[in-house]
Amino acid sequence: MRVQLFIPCFVDQLFPNTAFNMVKVLKRLGCEISYNSSQTCCGQPAFNAGYWDEAAAVAEKFVKDFSNADYVVSPSGSCTGFVRNYYHKLLPGGTKFPVPSSAIPVQKRLYEFTEFVADVLQANEVGAVMKGTGTYHDACGALRECNIRDAPRKLLAHVKGLELREADGCETCCGFGGTFAVKYEPISVAMAEQKVISAMETGAEYIISTDLSCLMHLEAYIKKHKHPIKTMHIADVLASGW
Repeated sequence: MRVQLFIPCFVDQLFPNTAFNMVKVLKRLGCEISYNSSQTCCGQPAFNAGYWDEAAAVAEKFVKDFSNADYVVSPSGSCTGFVRNYYHKLLPGGTKFPVPSSAIPVQKRLYEFTEFVADVLQANEVGAVMKGTGTYHDACGALRECNIRDAPRKLLAHVKGLELREADGCETCCGFGGTFAVKYEPISVAMAEQKVISAMETGAEYIISTDLSCLMHLEAYIKKHKHPIKTMHIADVLASGW
């Protein structure tokens, strides 16, 4: 299985180890990995800020960068969801002249990491070992944009030593939302507080998710208030214990 990686901006700049752990898992499952070093952003930040023309220019580059890929895999439901759901509205003529999604093949070839492992590779057991208790946070991008709910839970259920506990409001937004966290800081912080308290009520030691944007937001709140819980990307969990 030949796989190209798409590494989102914040993963590349702030959490590179998660990208390496994703590669570790994919290689263990027999994938042949390639990385196009000319890749940049998917265009979502510009799009969300209202700069659609600039987002379209980035999207055009993205399509070219991954034009020859059999599969493209990313450790982000948010970026994956953006490419899938908005590229055909941006290209080639935006909302005035939208094209069907079938005209942009990368929309069908791009997968979030957990759905690729569980649904495409059909691998629930990856040999991970991590003792502790965790609760899964359904990131909006993965859940709402990509309809990903079962795949992460299937994979976590097979991590030896990990007890998974469902939190109340596991599908509720954490409050990050990109520029939402900047424009509406008090609301964003209150949503993070609700999410963290709900997770701690399960007795979990870790909040696990598919998206580091959510986890970065929650981790900042946790550290500021010195709460006894940590965050982990699911790729880091699945690469544990080898």
